[in-house]
Amino acid sequence: MVRSSTTGGVRTLTLHNPRRKNALGDDGWAALAAELTAARDDGTRVLVLRGTGGDLCAGADLSDVGTGHPLARMRRINEVPLALHHLPVPTVAVVDGVAVGAGWNLALGCDLVVATPRSRFSQIFAARGLSLDLGGSWLLPRLVGMQQAKRLALLAEMIDGTEAHRLGLVTYLVEPDEIEATVTSLVDRLVAGPPVALAQTKELLHEAVGVPLREALANEARAQAVNLAGDDAAEAFEAFRDKRPPRFTGGWGPDADQM
Repeated sequence: MVRSSTTGGVRTLTLHNPRRKNALGDDGWAALAAELTAARDDGTRVLVLRGTGGDLCAGADLSDVGTGHPLARMRRINEVPLALHHLPVPTVAVVDGVAVGAGWNLALGCDLVVATPRSRFSQIFAARGLSLDLGGSWLLPRLVGMQQAKRLALLAEMIDGTEAHRLGLVTYLVEPDEIEATVTSLVDRLVAGPPVALAQTKELLHEAVGVPLREALANEARAQAVNLAGDDAAEAFEAFRDKRPPRFTGGWGPDADQM
């Protein structure tokens, strides 16, 4: 089950299956894909992904598997990492418990991860006779390099939040009693940012991994032209001149709808 709430441009998706540490069955994956797709066009400025009770997700709920060929099922589940990757707004995963298997790769697919030292992470697939899924084979080498990716995937080790942070798989490591304040502060900063520029920056970073410098520079130039033609760049200049915080809307011209 996926619970959704939106406040002040922040869309929070809470995975809710506490008896199984928020593992997702087929209906849960479908609901999550639908929520992520909807967040593209509903005015969301930041998306927060978390789970009931602190656990993010224990992966797939194998007690709730539908009928049909497993490959067809995996294709449906793969709509989740694709929707998450292509979401133009910043995404934040919150972990104060377990994030294992597909649940960990769900967190790694987010732009930022906030976790605690007591959090536990594992690419548990090999221990279950399975290979990586939900984007793990693509995400891990890019985040930690091939050797550490192989260590995590082949040995299916369980690591804590401190080790995950050391490896660069957790962005912010905070104590449990600080996690909510940290997430709130981080989300507030992201919501206040320029939505068009942030969306373009996110896409540029994703694309730059596999392109030559000349192409990356050309992509940057096109993105900058879009930024300079919109309202936010002018607002940033005026705010700097007036010595006040900017009020970014993502608008385009005086009569345009906001993003």
